[in-house]
Amino acid sequence: MFGKGQAEAVPVRMPQQERSRATQARLLEATVECLVERGWSGTTTTVVAAMAGVSRGAQLHHYPTKASLVMAAVEHLAERRAEEIRTEAAALPPGPERLDGVVDMLASAFTGPLYVAALEVWIAARTDPDLRAALVPLEARVGREMHRLTVELLGADERALGVREAVQATLDLLRGLGVANLLSDDTARRTALLAAWKRQLATLL
Repeated sequence: MFGKGQAEAVPVRMPQQERSRATQARLLEATVECLVERGWSGTTTTVVAAMAGVSRGAQLHHYPTKASLVMAAVEHLAERRAEEIRTEAAALPPGPERLDGVVDMLASAFTGPLYVAALEVWIAARTDPDLRAALVPLEARVGREMHRLTVELLGADERALGVREAVQATLDLLRGLGVANLLSDDTARRTALLAAWKRQLATLL
């Protein structure tokens, strides 16, 4: 019994929709972490659920297959990374230094955990028709969005001759450098190549 003026403590319950979003977020983060640490073959829905601290039933409710879980994780993290890049770019100064900063930020996106996780999925999709069918349209959309983001951050005018190709060449270069960095620290070579490309890009834009 409670004395006068006292009230029974009632636990605050998170609304179902918020609990569901929180569960999904934990699963998606755990999926990327698992892909980075264990690779595609070591990433299973059971392992991901355990890493996320989520019941097997809850995981199956949100993502019934490994492919659906991985596709959602790649899309979620790509969107989050794009927002982080926009936020970081907002603090960059105008002028030549901005181009350098934007390229450096994009380069970091192609050497981080999301890129490593994405590469694991791409390699697996090469010999898995179902995974490939799900991945190709997602990657096409993510690629278009990354291109648009790069144009926006660089303040590039794609109506000018060669500008669209220069932006795409930048992204292709960064993807390749990201792959080269997988097995060994490629920082020195990457820094030198990016410095040369930044000078070329400045004249092209």
